[in-house]
Amino acid sequence: MKLLVMEDEIRLADILSDWFQKKGFEVTVCHDGLSGYEKAQNENFDVILSDVMLPGLEGFQLVRKLREKKIATPVLFLTARVELPREICRFLLP
Repeated sequence: MKLLVMEDEIRLADILSDWFQKKGFEVTVCHDGLSGYEKAQNENFDVILSDVMLPGLEGFQLVRKLREKKIATPVLFLTARVELPREICRFLLP
């Protein structure tokens, strides 16, 4: 299973990558939203694991752009932000 990890904190990205590789995933890591967006457009991933706050292009913006291009890869978000419920509502509503 191919996983795209988008996390700007390098140590956390390494931990996630190592853990998922040990579970049998083929992992690609990007440390900013723009490179993650490019990878997601040009390669087929089974799932994307994305931080909400990424340099260059934030996670929610990135997924909106992917959906506009009809890329429907499932996305799981990571965040330390407290105000996430409001963000999720804005993301889910048109």
